[in-house]
Amino acid sequence: MSDAEQSGVVRPDATSQEMYDGGMVVRREVLGDAHVDRANANMDSFTEDFQDMITRIAWGGIWTRPGLSRQMRSAVTITAMVAHGHWEELAMHIRAAVTNGLSRDEIKEILLQTAIYCGVPSANTAFKTAQEVFHEMDNAAMDNTARADRGMDQNS
Repeated sequence: MSDAEQSGVVRPDATSQEMYDGGMVVRREVLGDAHVDRANANMDSFTEDFQDMITRIAWGGIWTRPGLSRQMRSAVTITAMVAHGHWEELAMHIRAAVTNGLSRDEIKEILLQTAIYCGVPSANTAFKTAQEVFHEMDNAAMDNTARADRGMDQNS
């Protein structure tokens, strides 16, 4: 197995730019272009070092590693967000988990597991957060379907 297969873009000879570029690819795949574009658009001289760091280290250094599937990484990340009460980040990572292939039932099971190990009050908030995310996703899907249907009617 090559170094790249064992460690993603994190190799002893990887440049900072390679880590950034690899991280940006995964960040966009997991969070979506719209989210990443918003984060970059809101970046200023105060936050640019932080954005660079999370792209290189979290996304380029960790999320590119082949040792865990993206689904497993999402499960771990959801659990960490619940454990620490990071609700906005939880919402973002629930969306990402769906993008990474986790079903709503699997996310529910992860949240049930967090009730035992992170506490019922935290899981309660996590379930409310997930419910809101799924509601937003369903509404967006219905809006897209309605727009597509209107477009088809106009083209018929």
